[in-house]
Amino acid sequence: MGRGYSALIATLWLAVCAPAAATTFTADISDQDGKPVVNAVVMLIPEQKTSVPGASTRLPVEKSIDQRNETFIPYVTIIPKGGRVLFANNDPTTHQVYSFSAIKQFELTLNRGQTSSPVVFDNPGVAALGCNIHDHMIAYVFVADSPWTALTDSAGRAVIEDVPPGAYQAQVWHPKYPPRREPPSARVSIATEMTRWNANIRVLPTPTASRSHAGS
Repeated sequence: MGRGYSALIATLWLAVCAPAAATTFTADISDQDGKPVVNAVVMLIPEQKTSVPGASTRLPVEKSIDQRNETFIPYVTIIPKGGRVLFANNDPTTHQVYSFSAIKQFELTLNRGQTSSPVVFDNPGVAALGCNIHDHMIAYVFVADSPWTALTDSAGRAVIEDVPPGAYQAQVWHPKYPPRREPPSARVSIATEMTRWNANIRVLPTPTASRSHAGS
């Protein structure tokens, strides 16, 4: 065989055997009225779980939740399993932050201008936060065990970079999703440089007395 033919065979072999490039996964989440859903958590769980890296390899291990104008900011915080949260009080009053959730129970008092020691969340799931002094203050910590987890923005869009090709279960969680229902999920196949997924979920109406929040 000539050199040209051998080079062609080598090129074809590399093209077949080389691993597929990672994908950018974009999820657009809308509600029952077709409106974008902000603060929805989108998580990709690979069907082959034998080689899934820890969530902390992709997600920041430490986050901060502020308290301003008697509001938790952000409303939804994503951390990996084993991650930690610092609570800061920038209000002119005392706050008592607590959670009685199944994945984490704690209670702490924060005076004006004070920041807590890190609170570690060892178990995956959702922890609802409240304030014993101000009942209207509510926020959520989503503890992920998948590194491919993101939060939707004001356009209802979540973008997850560098997802390896393969079959996944895409799951959606939102604080206003009806209770006692399984979170929406669907099987998605990621095989191209860019994969888009649209999902429609039911969201309960927000009480008129509630305050607006920003997610992160």
